[in-house]
Amino acid sequence: MIFVAVGTTDFDALVQAMDCLCPALEEEVIMQIGHGHYEPQYARFFRFAPSLRSYYESASLVVAHGGLGITMEVLEQGKPLVSVSNPDRYDRHQDDLLETLDAEGYLLWCRQLDQLPETIELARQTVFALYVKPECQIAEVIKEFLADCQVKRPQKV
Repeated sequence: MIFVAVGTTDFDALVQAMDCLCPALEEEVIMQIGHGHYEPQYARFFRFAPSLRSYYESASLVVAHGGLGITMEVLEQGKPLVSVSNPDRYDRHQDDLLETLDAEGYLLWCRQLDQLPETIELARQTVFALYVKPECQIAEVIKEFLADCQVKRPQKV
């Protein structure tokens, strides 16, 4: 099963592009369409779910928008991921994330929707790098910062 996810926003262009591909794909396609207006004709779909984990687990491939949340959830599941940045996001921040993760071999970044069929086919043949979540150091960084601030703090007279 191919699972398509757009998160909490809308990304009708991706949903519609995947829907057009459905008849030619040899797998069932299930789509999470968020607040989108386009409703797929050739795939089962839903808007939201408390968790997408079971869909990721069942999928042979995930095609998703380039949001950080979905991207990291899919990579942590070890599933093949084709990611498409949503050009409607005001600052194109998804491009930076996807460019880096694509360069590291964790996913395939589909830069243009007209390249989606080729990118899906390539994903089926690609052995992706295994993403390992880095250890979080934020608590230590904050402690060090606060300690430095107290040392540098001027004394009251």
